[in-house]
Amino acid sequence: MKIISWNVNGIRSILKKGFVEFIQKEKPDILCIQETKATPDQVQIDLVQYPYQIWDSAKRKGYAGTAIFSTISPLSVQKGIGIAKHDSEGRVITFELERAYLVNVYVPNAQRGLERLDYRTKEWDKDFLAYLKSLEKVKPVIACGDFNVAHKEIDLANPKANVGNAGFTPEERAGFDNIINAGFIDTFREFTKEGGHYTWWSFMGRAREKNIGWRIDYFLISPALRPVLKNSYILPKVMGSDHAPIVLEIAL
Repeated sequence: MKIISWNVNGIRSILKKGFVEFIQKEKPDILCIQETKATPDQVQIDLVQYPYQIWDSAKRKGYAGTAIFSTISPLSVQKGIGIAKHDSEGRVITFELERAYLVNVYVPNAQRGLERLDYRTKEWDKDFLAYLKSLEKVKPVIACGDFNVAHKEIDLANPKANVGNAGFTPEERAGFDNIINAGFIDTFREFTKEGGHYTWWSFMGRAREKNIGWRIDYFLISPALRPVLKNSYILPKVMGSDHAPIVLEIAL
């Protein structure tokens, strides 16, 4: 099974930048996208090869949002994590497969000035991890998407200059530590140990061209799925968003 996760930074925008052609070329079994910034009725998208299309759009127009396009029929679908204060922004879709839950997530950004840092780290991170662990009691979990944090210094080009900035605060990194300490595996690091691999670049200062980036998009899996994990990698040359798509290959 091939799963692609991509923060598209606006589905309507990326449709004009080769998105459908990319999907037709890569042919993922399941596509998880984040930051759709739209509702399904606002989008004309030609992906008929994916009969199962689930959207979780934010109540606020043009903001956040997630979607899953699948060739595989889900056993069940849940939008949100069942906590009202978190579930109005369209940030989570849980897609139940036969052998695992697939959770597509767009984690809240702490924002400039760290306005949402307390919400993100004291509320969201704890509740989201508890949600993943509750699913894991039933069957293993694959969690993918934009986690809005560079976990280690190796995961961004300029760690020293960014300590304390949104996406690299001690609190956000500790929140990701908690996910790893709870047993979840950062699949990319099972195959690639060195630095220089990123999934997001600022639009400013030719950052992508210079590869001055951050790795903030992840595929995480429960330990029970490690024996069937085949590959996990980034497609940094695929354009259209400020994020690159990431890919998981797993024998499910």
